[in-house]
Amino acid sequence: MNNTPVDFYYTEAHVWLHLDDDGVATVGITDYAQSELGDVVFVELPEVNSEISAGNEISVVESVKTASDIYAPVSGAVLAVNEALKNTPELINSSPYDKGWILKIQMTDTGELEELLNASEYAETCSA
Repeated sequence: MNNTPVDFYYTEAHVWLHLDDDGVATVGITDYAQSELGDVVFVELPEVNSEISAGNEISVVESVKTASDIYAPVSGAVLAVNEALKNTPELINSSPYDKGWILKIQMTDTGELEELLNASEYAETCSA
């Protein structure tokens, strides 16, 4: 199984969320997702300060093979986007859980975390 940090939350659509101590959620795509996509060549980032809703499209990740819509795991306001991805989108391939993050969200409803998967539940979806 690919690298799946245990202290993260996941969606069945291969998006991860890590909740920081200050209540800010960092979001990206999983190691499994980036390996399925292949070499990432472009990332469309959302607007900072935009409001997003869980389940809505927030980004597009393009690879040499395909383009994939990325859906918000939770609702909230976009606090920051990973500007480094504009010039080095391949960070998603080389460091999906660290340098390859896509955006940071100030969550509006922490109850939405209950709808997400833990690492073992997510790993099961990848092996199914």
